[in-house]
Order: sequence, then C-alpha cells, then structure tokens
Amino acid sequence: MASQPVIVERVYQAPASRVWKAITNEDDMRKWYFDVSGFKPEVGYEFEFTGGTETEQWRHLCKVLEVVPGKLLKHSWRYDGYPGNSFVTWELFDEGDTTRVRLTHEGLETFPSEVAGFNINNFKEGWNDILENMLRKYVQE
Repeated sequence: MASQPVIVERVYQAPASRVWKAITNEDDMRKWYFDVSGFKPEVGYEFEFTGGTETEQWRHLCKVLEVVPGKLLKHSWRYDGYPGNSFVTWELFDEGDTTRVRLTHEGLETFPSEVAGFNINNFKEGWNDILENMLRKYVQE
C-alpha cells in the first residue's frame, strides 16, 4: 500500500534564479545541503551523498529523472545496501519578489520499516528543517 508523500512548502524572500542555483549547483549545494559527490541538473545524471540522523548515516544513491530549468527538479532517492526506491521533486514558483518551493518525497513506504531511521516522521522532520532553516538561511543571506 502506498503511503502519503511528504510535502513541504516554503516561501523565500529570494528570486527564483537564486533558489534554483542553490538546489542545482554542486558548490552551492555543499554550502547548505549535503556534501554531494558530483551533481548536474541533467536527466540521467547520477549523484550520491552521505546523510542521516545524529546516530546513523546512510549512503544515498540518486539519479536525476526530470528537469525543467528554473522550475522543477526530480530525482530518485535510495539507500546503498537497502531495498526500496523513492522520488524527490523540487518545484519552484516565481512569485515576483518571492519564490515558493514545494518539495514532495514519495515512495517512502518502499524502505524497510524495521529501520528506525527510515520512519516517515524522520523524513518529515528532516525536510522541514532543511527547507525552513538550511535553505532559507542560504537563499535569504
């Protein structure tokens, strides 16, 4: 049974071009997101990074699936050594002086339920922190 996706929306006092660069430029991503090992906003491009909770870290394996420059980035999100595959979609909405970002993470039910770190609440907390604190601070500096 499919679970509901995690959806997080935030509005930033920053132009869409700045937010797009923050989520698609490898150097920018390293400053606010994860230490991404190679990234290009090109369909088929594979990238990875390590991240997780305070007590556990996992190697994330991702592949860019869809790109609409300045508007949409979708990539797969899975964990090395674990079954399951999920999808993260970043949507940007240019609203003049502000940019609205909607992040959708779906397919979380495909990860092993016995791994506490893969609990949906961890994803909710993580994405809320990433969008509310990390990305906001970076694009609004």
